[in-house]
Amino acid sequence: MSSFVVWQALIAIHRVLLAQHAAFLVSGADLYDELLSSTATAILSTGNPNLDALLDSGVYTGEITELAGGPGSGKTQVCYGVAAHVSHRLRQNVIYMDTTGGLSAGRLRQMLRTQTSSDDEQMEALQRIGVRRAFDIFSLLDCLYRLGDGGLRQASSGSGASVKALIVDSVSAVIAPLLGSRHNEGMYRMSQVAIALRTLAKDFNIAALVINYVTRSEDGELQPGLGVCWSHVPKTRVLLERLPDTPTVGGSALRSAALLKSSRRPCLIRAELDLQQWSRLQRDTSGKRKLDAADS
Repeated sequence: MSSFVVWQALIAIHRVLLAQHAAFLVSGADLYDELLSSTATAILSTGNPNLDALLDSGVYTGEITELAGGPGSGKTQVCYGVAAHVSHRLRQNVIYMDTTGGLSAGRLRQMLRTQTSSDDEQMEALQRIGVRRAFDIFSLLDCLYRLGDGGLRQASSGSGASVKALIVDSVSAVIAPLLGSRHNEGMYRMSQVAIALRTLAKDFNIAALVINYVTRSEDGELQPGLGVCWSHVPKTRVLLERLPDTPTVGGSALRSAALLKSSRRPCLIRAELDLQQWSRLQRDTSGKRKLDAADS
């Protein structure tokens, strides 16, 4: 057999192998379209158009989104707004983990009153928000493990809607006390929390929104707390700040939000947020897919 015939045979075998086993090239645009149309991933509107635009339409299920800010920056207000919007407008269940004792059912009810005048609808929305209180790292881990071990399914079975959002306000409140003098234990417990949150988000297809405090870098810039190791945990990070020259008491509801980390949008872009946006009746005008009652 001539070398030319052997070469032709090898080329034929090579083509067959490529046709049967080689991966097809897929563009980034095609992958993004697949993400938006996938039933496995949903985008939950936060109820605030400017925050949605900053986050590329909202918070994504299967991922951890972090909101960092100092005192008075509006972190908890955003959590209330997201919880009220998901429970009332999207008619999905929310798990709200309070680690500071600052959760106010009255404030949630006040937000819901501005969205619907029906007492029945307000109570239905409140019933879709399951509150868990955990004031130390061990209680938080116990809550997270219980949710993964049937707790989420139980929370979904009562109302017929599924749990689509998990809010932890705040994760730093229970982790930070273990850092410093007990650094090794703190790092270990922090990794446990990170793994538990990621597992819940991925396995149960929910959007996890966690609150973090802020520190100052060497050059005086605000940055999320809990160090470099934690920075790899959330897929998206947003820094909330009070706008300059606004009074700290009884002042403006406007805040500055900066995107510090994202796989979808350029980092360091900013948006101006009106914290009172959740207290006004909302209409979804986005052309992108948002989770609604039909997606339950």
